[in-house]
Amino acid sequence: MGIIRGCFTFFTGTVFGIYLAQSYQVPDVKKEADTALIQAKQVEEKYRKSKIGIGNVYTGLMTVILTLLNIG
Repeated sequence: MGIIRGCFTFFTGTVFGIYLAQSYQVPDVKKEADTALIQAKQVEEKYRKSKIGIGNVYTGLMTVILTLLNIG
């Protein structure tokens, strides 16, 4: 019974995903993840050489978070 239920859930999710991809403009997740990674690396390189203090670490962390949230 567990295999049938699992297969049904997988099949239903697959069909629903195909429907969404064909009916709506779904963004490319891999492209968005690559863009986020590139931006995070740029922020890291920009702030890497600054002094290691609690204020600088907090500011750098907040900048990375805000940059990643503005992608979507």
